[in-house]
Amino acid sequence: LDFVARFNGKYVIGEAKFLTDRGGHQNAQLNDALATISSDANAVKVAILDGVCYIGGKNKMYTTITSERYRDCNIMSALMLRNFLYTL
Repeated sequence: LDFVARFNGKYVIGEAKFLTDRGGHQNAQLNDALATISSDANAVKVAILDGVCYIGGKNKMYTTITSERYRDCNIMSALMLRNFLYTL
């Protein structure tokens, strides 16, 4: 885990990744972050992702994070983390 916090009485855990390119090892890094938000932990789970994963198209990273499975998960840029925590 890269992020562990207690905010407004709730525990928050997260994995942070900066994805600089598509494919190869970067896909494995994305999968690490997604495994954290798919875990059974009794906490609010976040994937803090920055980089090329938000560039639209048919690439694997973008289609994965926008898929129906992850659409309602807490996937965000580090720039949005503070705002997210204040919504808890």
